[in-house]
Amino acid sequence: MEVEYDDSGWQGRTKQQSNAEELHEDNPQKTIQECLEKFLTPDYIMEPGIFTQLKRYFQSGGSPEEVISMLSENYKAVAQMANLLAEWLILAGVKVTEVQAMVENHLKEMILKSFDPKKADTIFTEEGETPDWLTEMIDHYTWRSLIYRLAEEYPDCLMLNFTIKLISDAGFQSEITSISTAAQQIEVFSRVLKTSIVKFLNNPDDVHGAIQECARMVCHGQHTYVYSQVLIQVLSQEQKGGFNMKRLSQEIIKYALQNLYLNSNQNVTPITMALNGSAVYPQACQALTSMLTRNTLNPADITVLFRNYSGSDPPPIDLIRNPQFLELLVDALFRASVKINPEHKPKYVFLLAYASSVIDQPAKKRPLTERLLNKDELKSTIQAIEKAHAICNVDQGSTELIAELQTLYNCIKYPVVGVGVIRWIENVVMEPSYFKLSTDSCPTHLAVLDEVAGVHPTLQQQILFLLIRLFESKQDELEILVQLEMKKMILDRMVNLLTRGCVVPVLRYIKQCCAIEDTDISLIRYFVTEVLETITHPYSPEFVQLFLPMVENEEITGTMRGEGDNDPVSEFIVHCKAHYTTV
Repeated sequence: MEVEYDDSGWQGRTKQQSNAEELHEDNPQKTIQECLEKFLTPDYIMEPGIFTQLKRYFQSGGSPEEVISMLSENYKAVAQMANLLAEWLILAGVKVTEVQAMVENHLKEMILKSFDPKKADTIFTEEGETPDWLTEMIDHYTWRSLIYRLAEEYPDCLMLNFTIKLISDAGFQSEITSISTAAQQIEVFSRVLKTSIVKFLNNPDDVHGAIQECARMVCHGQHTYVYSQVLIQVLSQEQKGGFNMKRLSQEIIKYALQNLYLNSNQNVTPITMALNGSAVYPQACQALTSMLTRNTLNPADITVLFRNYSGSDPPPIDLIRNPQFLELLVDALFRASVKINPEHKPKYVFLLAYASSVIDQPAKKRPLTERLLNKDELKSTIQAIEKAHAICNVDQGSTELIAELQTLYNCIKYPVVGVGVIRWIENVVMEPSYFKLSTDSCPTHLAVLDEVAGVHPTLQQQILFLLIRLFESKQDELEILVQLEMKKMILDRMVNLLTRGCVVPVLRYIKQCCAIEDTDISLIRYFVTEVLETITHPYSPEFVQLFLPMVENEEITGTMRGEGDNDPVSEFIVHCKAHYTTV
């Protein structure tokens, strides 16, 4: 349920409160008794509402001597004693920042233990407006972080939800990482979603992380998913940058399928189909929905789609450019374990080739419903997929594969074949016995990955993920020295990726290996050596920031340095120190 906060709402409650007080003022003795009960509480003289209560007390005929006695007797000076102790600690030599952190952390623990959402909601009843102390609180990160934690525990607290809105209004929405907190109010969620989308657009080197963060937030609930996907769908229609938003939408769908598919109540397929306009083409829509919902292909529905797209008036190509559907097609054609009926195989190939090669655009100076289809590359793409499928679908070792390399390299020039070959190689090399049976210094399958990385820069991230999985995989059947040689060979493949332009992701992973300290130091040394032999200046600041700490690490490069500054390690360090002031 959406909660609206505005001045009139709180003013309305204040009016009700003031009416109740007027009734009490008609009974002075009752008013005096209420005030005295409050004056008896410890340190009440420090409460923000003290002046209001004193005014009520005196207007009802209360005794000044009695109130002075009560307030003074119940004055414990807890806050003043805390300040005094803090001053003593500073005088004793403790840093001011450490003392401040002690006090703040203790206060946070006390608030978390004793917080009462009902009492918190009465703040606005008594104050009648946003309290000044609350406005001051949200200027400090320590107290904003406390609000975030409390809002997680008490999502129905009006005071906390209103404070979250204040924090968002103040421009701190990027801090609201808790999805359940942001999802309570549409204004707050919209700002947090905007911040997440901007991060995705402005961080090309960490696209994967930005996508994961955004997708996790969008998939928090049905309302956040529908709202976000509709918004992103509208943005994807923009001529400038619309393709980026379409990619984000597809990545969110992919994330939802991976994380929500087991829960049938959270099936996102109907939402996807509703947004892509497929209802206008009922046959194609029904066939596609059936396969996407079950997450499996079947010949009957494939035949329906083939008949629709091979006809004279095919549906829009965007319908079958669905990430889930394309994944299923690639799996069917490039996983050796998947068997397709030879009668239907050409239909699978046609649909994958059609989705990846045909250009569908509105016709100029004609009604918007008319489209121009450019099928120039359709035939050659079909042939490339068929040839690659024939090679990948046969169980053959590295030696037999060498004879087919030239044909395979020609087919790899087509991006869709590149994707399929990565899937095929992943299926082969992740077999536990693969490296045990391989005797080559660089297995042919991994050499093929090098070719894909050179031809298709957009697939380098996928290749890196596969190499990371191989590097971290347990190869207990191999001897220790053989394992080290295998990992050096995988590092060679990573260096190749680095030379092809995938620099920052590779260096970040190796830096992570150094930080975790679970990788043999000789492997890190080998990587650094190979990179130093490959690179030359000028270097980007980000490259220096990631690579220089590894080169300066004595444990890694100590044995690689000579007496002078003529070795590659010393030359790199000297150059970076001379040309980069901040690392």
